[in-house]
Amino acid sequence: MKKYLFILAFIQLILIFNTASALPRFALRLGDKCIDCHYNPTGGIIRSEDGWNFGKNILSLISPREQEFAMTPKIGDNISFGLDYRTQLLYSSEKKRADFQQMTGGIYTNVGLANNINLLGRYDFINQIWEAYGVAHIFPNNGYIKAGSFQPNYGIRLDDHTAYTRGGDMFVLFTGGRQGLIYNPYYTEAGLEAGFYISDFAMLTASAGANVSTNRTLTKNPTYTARLELDPQLGKVGLLFGGSYAKAEIPQKADFYGGFLGVGYKRFSLLGEFDFGKNVIIDGQKSNFAMAEASYIITLGLEAVIRYDRLDPNTSIDKDELQRVVVGLEWFIYSFVEIRPQYRFMFEDPSVKNDSAVLQFHFWY
Repeated sequence: MKKYLFILAFIQLILIFNTASALPRFALRLGDKCIDCHYNPTGGIIRSEDGWNFGKNILSLISPREQEFAMTPKIGDNISFGLDYRTQLLYSSEKKRADFQQMTGGIYTNVGLANNINLLGRYDFINQIWEAYGVAHIFPNNGYIKAGSFQPNYGIRLDDHTAYTRGGDMFVLFTGGRQGLIYNPYYTEAGLEAGFYISDFAMLTASAGANVSTNRTLTKNPTYTARLELDPQLGKVGLLFGGSYAKAEIPQKADFYGGFLGVGYKRFSLLGEFDFGKNVIIDGQKSNFAMAEASYIITLGLEAVIRYDRLDPNTSIDKDELQRVVVGLEWFIYSFVEIRPQYRFMFEDPSVKNDSAVLQFHFWY
């Protein structure tokens, strides 16, 4: 119990002291939007030239100079490519052993058909997952419509899918349970999405689609997702807040909704999300999911990150919560090369010795 109180007090202290004053935290610190670095308006998949240049010349400790080694993401005037590969060494204190894991290996492409129309594709050759869709910016103020197979826009899109507000532990999912929301790397929908920029700091997206992973036609209920984001700037302080709602079939019919917030100032950022769900973990039961992530740039190319995750699988039962604190570094040692050491402290009642350590290698382009 003392461990739980310590974690909650720590997170509350962060909120008190800082709410006054690619990855979502990058955009938050810089006052940018997802579309400033990605062809996908809601972020993720292939990076635009601005996002590619950020990874090559700004983010990393060491960057090659053009006169020494010329690089480009373009393979034609209107065709770009990219990639992401993650592998890691995982140590489990529960099993007292370590093993190597391949996490993801994605190849991306973007084909520009016009100044306002793009075709995007992703194929994960490790997990055999694909996304493909077209984006047409045909609405006022750069608003768009998207059609194809994609992951809908919900909550804060962390790159770590083990957060309970994303997908949770994939091993638990494969063994018949669920330990988070549905947004793991395997989840995509075939459908339509529309996005509207209400002002310079407000964006509304809404989508309707069908869960592709069920591989059934004309037997699925549509999934509906909506998200409102506001990201105003107060001087040098970047703010983020909004909410999401989704109605999905996973395969049982589930509803979930929640809110998110964030603050970024110079080297520091704080992100938080809280979601309520019905029929997500257990059919007929209500659950809630929480995440808070603080990060600080220690020096160029080196960032400290701490994240708190909480899952209550059944709100009508006491002492069934799962809580986790993830402490680590993200070392962007060279352009498009990241080394990410982490230690994950697990807290549950009754106590189980199941902490883990991760050394992840991330290569992208």
